[in-house]
Amino acid sequence: MKLLYTLFFISNIFFCSGQCFAADLEAGEQIFIANCSACHAGGNNAIMPEKTLKEDVLENNEMKSVEAITTQVKNGKNAMPAFGGRLADEDINNVANYVLSQAAKGW
Repeated sequence: MKLLYTLFFISNIFFCSGQCFAADLEAGEQIFIANCSACHAGGNNAIMPEKTLKEDVLENNEMKSVEAITTQVKNGKNAMPAFGGRLADEDINNVANYVLSQAAKGW
C-alpha cells in the first residue's frame, strides 16, 4: 500500500505542471469580488464594454478556457493589470474556473 501512495505522489509531481488544483468555486467567487468586480461586476467590463466575461464573448475572443483566463489574469493585457505577483496560482485557478462557471450560467 505504501508503494501505491509513493507512486501516486511521484506521478502527480511529473504530470502536474503547476495547474493541478481542484477548483474551489466559492474561493474563486471571493477572489473575484475582492479583485475583479470593480471592473467586471456581473460579467461586464467597465473599461472595454465589448470585452465582457459573457460566454459568447469569451468564446469569440478565444478566452473560454481556464488556461486562457489564467494567462490573462497572471500577465494582464491592455487596461487589465497583472495579478500574477499578487495572487497565488491556486487563487488564479479558482477565479478562472469561477468566471467560466458564471459565464456558463449567464452571470
